[in-house]
Amino acid sequence: MTERKNEVENSRYSDILIIGGGPGGIQATRMIKSHSPETEVTVLRPEFYSLVYCAIPYAIEGLFPLEKVFKSDDLITGVGGRLIREKAVEVDLKRHRIVLADGRNIGFGKLLIATGAVPFKPPLPGIDLKNIFTVKTIQDTEKIIKAIHRGADYDGDTQSEFSNGARKAVVIGAGAIGIEQALSYLAHGIEVHLIEMKNHPLPQLIDADMAKPITEKLEEAGVNLYLGTRIVSFQGNQSVSGVELSDGKSIEVEKDRDFVVVSIGMRPDIDIFKDTGLEIGRDGIIVDEHMRTNIDNVWAAGDCVEFHSGIDLKTVGGKLATNAVPMAKVAALDMLGKKAVYPGFYNGAVTLVGNFRVGSTGFTESFSLERGFDVYTTFSKTSTRFPMMPGAGEIKVKLVFERGTDRLLGGQVVGTEAVAERIDLLTLAIQHRLTAHDLAFILVTLFKTVTGINL
Repeated sequence: MTERKNEVENSRYSDILIIGGGPGGIQATRMIKSHSPETEVTVLRPEFYSLVYCAIPYAIEGLFPLEKVFKSDDLITGVGGRLIREKAVEVDLKRHRIVLADGRNIGFGKLLIATGAVPFKPPLPGIDLKNIFTVKTIQDTEKIIKAIHRGADYDGDTQSEFSNGARKAVVIGAGAIGIEQALSYLAHGIEVHLIEMKNHPLPQLIDADMAKPITEKLEEAGVNLYLGTRIVSFQGNQSVSGVELSDGKSIEVEKDRDFVVVSIGMRPDIDIFKDTGLEIGRDGIIVDEHMRTNIDNVWAAGDCVEFHSGIDLKTVGGKLATNAVPMAKVAALDMLGKKAVYPGFYNGAVTLVGNFRVGSTGFTESFSLERGFDVYTTFSKTSTRFPMMPGAGEIKVKLVFERGTDRLLGGQVVGTEAVAERIDLLTLAIQHRLTAHDLAFILVTLFKTVTGINL
């Protein structure tokens, strides 16, 4: 490493450099420093704050101040990591050198790329009009909050003629983020139109036969829901004034007052690495099970990575913090020469729709069929507590099994409580390749243990 330090003139140097200060970068720093306190770790983070992304809709709704979604820098600096709030603008992986936006150079011994992902904006006519927002950064969030309270074109300096705020919002995409955003706007009395190209909400989480209560809940809340509908174009001159739909209809929005939010997925934030020799796939930087890239001394983890499912070992999307954190742990250990392997994505996730919690893990039935599995499904429905107890609600579970092997491929849970716990258990069952027979044996054993009754 001394030789490497001398090679990089007029630069700072770090044993391990991490580009990205989100969940992956934070976790990697903490793992490295816990195992090797003497190893120097530097984290580059262009954002002033790292955010708890899933809390953004609730801050927008006004349940707590926006500052509550900021993560403490102490998560990095408190364990001895160095934090630099600056953007990398040039990467030379051969010379082990990074150039920052302020002109400084940083040399490194090993590099972890944890740059995450950015919202995908479809290449549709009018997509770059003003007041079409995405949701990821603090700047995105502040724009939306201003639009809700002061009108989309409020500049923050003068009292705008639109100072009483937006009246209408159009949300593109009824995934978890889209639904959470729609409900947060509705809480402010804004008319909300939610558009989804699939025939039911949360299509990445659940199948159509589990979506009825979610659809009903959204409609009961007052969301104008458009299912099986695509966006054709955004209308307007400078600022958006309407959204044209695939069924020939259009939704008018008031120019410079109302707004549109695009929430249809994420793409890896890796543009800076495209000419560096890194092997890059359709969905991110390609890594092996140790999070190593094709270039020596360079690792990658989190949303910027293309990886495979732990179920069928084929490439699958996995842009969740629940994937980024264990990937970062594996990368950190491997960088220190310790044995660690990441098995793949299982994509366990839970979201909230009104008083319903919706969770999923593994493959849905529809996705299983797309991947070539022959499957069968089972359903169960029960109360979340003893029916006579106050607060008792309903919970429904769908399990997807591979025909022939009876292996569990996926599970979906919709209920008023105790959903995340079930998703965690189902994820564990999928990871250990449990079958329908294994699950039945576990249930019978638990019943005997609790009741003392032999079946």
